[in-house]
Formats: sequence, structure tokens, C-alpha cells
Amino acid sequence: MRITISGKNIDITQALRNQVNKKVGKLERYFRPGTEAQVTLSTERNKYIVEVTIPFNGVLIRAEESTESMYASIDMVLDKLERQIHKYRTKLERNFRTGAFADEKMEFSQAATKGDLDDYELQIVRTKRFAVKPMSIEEALMQMDLLGHSFFVFSNSDTDEVNVVYKRHDGKYGLIEPNYS
Repeated sequence: MRITISGKNIDITQALRNQVNKKVGKLERYFRPGTEAQVTLSTERNKYIVEVTIPFNGVLIRAEESTESMYASIDMVLDKLERQIHKYRTKLERNFRTGAFADEKMEFSQAATKGDLDDYELQIVRTKRFAVKPMSIEEALMQMDLLGHSFFVFSNSDTDEVNVVYKRHDGKYGLIEPNYS
């Protein structure tokens, strides 16, 4: 597994680098050789944040943890990733694609936008562009859940239209389909 470590507002010591390589390296058994993992270490308001992103076969596994210790954040994010991998590996292999963790690797871009209410004025503070991948509604729900997002934009493979799945306040899911009339 190739591990890329970057930092924001932090100097990455050799000890931190070794800890990340040791912990993230344990995930190697779940993926074929050459799989890439991007790890971002950052500090923000006395919190140590670790974010790990692993793209494979068109699916993106991502986890983030924030604690008052960088080493605790590393441990917690790896626990979260292992739970996600176990859960979705079984689901992928059973329901969607046989051998999803083998053979071909494709990268998929994630989408996330944030709005901020500032003095009763709505402002767009960030814009992201991303490639939409054709997938079923079930795959889109799984991808949204893997990313930990409350919504996910995708190209519906059944209708060839851009759709949005989202998590409702009651815990159920919704689907937004465009109406071009």
C-alpha cells in the first residue's frame, strides 16, 4: 500500500510518520498491492485531526477523527476505517460486484459543499467540481454512507440523469430527480 502523508498547520515528525505508516499499513491486507491511501494530519483549535482517504474500484472509503491527541486520532480513525471496510466489503461482494476488492482500480471524486450563514446573508464559501460516475441508487447510497455525507450527487445508471440521494431527518433516505419541464 502506498501511503501519502500531508499536514496542515503541523510539522510531521518522523515518529508521527512511523505511527501512520504502521497503523494504515495494517489495512494493506484488505486491498491489492499498489492501493493508495492519502492521510492528512492537521491541528485546529487544540484538536488533532486525522483524515484518511482510500479510493478503490470507483468507491471512496474515508474517515476522519478529531481528539486532543494526534496518536489517539490515528488509532480512532483506523478503527473506524476497519469497521467500514468489513461492513462494505461484504456488502459489495454480495450485492453489487463480485470481487470488488480485486483487479481494476478506478478513482472517483467526492463532492462536498458547505454553506455559511453570515449576518443573515447566504454566502457560498466553497465550490467543488467533480466527476459524476454512473451508478445505481443503491451504490450511491453506499458511497454516501462510506463518505459520511448527508447527500451524494451521482449519474443514475438507469435514467442517465444526475440525481441526488440524501439522508432524511427521520433516518430514511430520499432521492431527488430533475424534472426538465
